[in-house]
Amino acid sequence: MKYPICGFILLLISFTACNTVKPVANAGSDKTNSTVSVSNNKTQGFDFSEQSTLLLGYINPSQLEREPYSTWYLKGFDDYEFNSESINKLLEINKDDITIKIVMGTWCPDSRREVPRFMRVLNIWQFPLTNVTVLGVDKEKQCPIGDFDKLDIQRVPTFILYKNNVEAGRIIENPVTSLEQDIVNILTKKE
Repeated sequence: MKYPICGFILLLISFTACNTVKPVANAGSDKTNSTVSVSNNKTQGFDFSEQSTLLLGYINPSQLEREPYSTWYLKGFDDYEFNSESINKLLEINKDDITIKIVMGTWCPDSRREVPRFMRVLNIWQFPLTNVTVLGVDKEKQCPIGDFDKLDIQRVPTFILYKNNVEAGRIIENPVTSLEQDIVNILTKKE
């Protein structure tokens, strides 16, 4: 009896993460195989797994403050309880040579949870949004911009931090400690 329950739990976990599999072409077929996570995609009457609600390509962060995205974005932004000690460390870091890419899926529950929190941390840090690029992907992690595949995105959200245009590190899907502490760790690690 315990093995079927374990299998069910593992199956449930695999369908709730935003690490969908990129499509793989079938031999002799035009169709693709993909696993798509659609759980937890309904928020206040909107189904974020529907094509009509996807934001693809370059996203202006202000778009997330408008319906239907504001239903999750503003709440996540306002409710995030940050670590003050980590924020104080972050405030000591020079922002001049730092840029950030955020790769997210509006269909993805992890993106809808972590992106507003990340933006709150950037707001408290007074990080210039002109140095932030937000990219929206579809369920197969594809984005309609040139050279996107070079980013090698496997899971969303992915926060890529650059120092002097060189990748310093990534936060993938969930922070290790907290978003603010992970940013500090990435930007202060010794090469």
